[in-house]
Amino acid sequence: PDYTTERMLTVLRLLRGEYRFGGYIHAKAIPGTSPELVYRLGLLADRLSVNIELPSEQGLRSLAPDKSRSAILRPMGLSRDQARQSKSELTKYKHAPAFAPAGQSTQLIVGATEDSDRHILHLTERLYQKYRLKRVFYSAYVPVVEYRLLRALETKPPLLREHRLYQADWLLRFYGFHAEELLSEQRPNFNEQIDPKCEWALRHLELFPVEINAASYEQILRIPGVGPKSAGRIVRARRYGSLDFDHLKKMGVVLKRAHYFINCNGKMMYRIPMEEDFITKQ
Repeated sequence: PDYTTERMLTVLRLLRGEYRFGGYIHAKAIPGTSPELVYRLGLLADRLSVNIELPSEQGLRSLAPDKSRSAILRPMGLSRDQARQSKSELTKYKHAPAFAPAGQSTQLIVGATEDSDRHILHLTERLYQKYRLKRVFYSAYVPVVEYRLLRALETKPPLLREHRLYQADWLLRFYGFHAEELLSEQRPNFNEQIDPKCEWALRHLELFPVEINAASYEQILRIPGVGPKSAGRIVRARRYGSLDFDHLKKMGVVLKRAHYFINCNGKMMYRIPMEEDFITKQ
């Protein structure tokens, strides 16, 4: 790890020093690298990442025995602490060196092991909370070699599952959801036919329909088809008068999904039964 990191540092010094490259650089912090080299890497790069690859320690032991959970998380902790210290120094000294100003990220492979969406999402939530990651990236496993512990070569990459995890990740970061709300032991994987926010709403139909003209911002944000921008527009527009479905459409609400879960002045867009099977089918 140290040898490889030193070679990366040589490249970064050439880019930053000799060629005066001031653009974005994303560097890999390799598990097992010495803290001093991780620090030097962070001073030259905009973002650092340590790829976890497999979401469980059992998966690492089976498919990547040279890696361990502690070896992966150690440079993550170093990067978090150095970034915090750098931020503190920048508030005191204007020209203090910035450590990885674009933060750190990681990648998880989806589908190479039996880990459920619930396990992956709980891991993601802990990484955001404990290590202050900017992003967790998901990569659908593509079989390229024959091996008894891996999927068969003809197995298709789980691209739709990857997409649903990205959507759920968005709910954690921008919509105020928690992993335990989205999946349970009884339902450990997402329904690939509908997005995670809609799936959550269908499991909590007792909370719907929501009255657009009276609900809080937090309640509106949880309606399928409503994003942070349109939720903010709704709350601001209500100060000047009551809203109807035409207003919502102009504000960017995706009524194709939202109309099952909302009222405007006590009325739904269409008269429909509030039943999970019916709405899922629609």
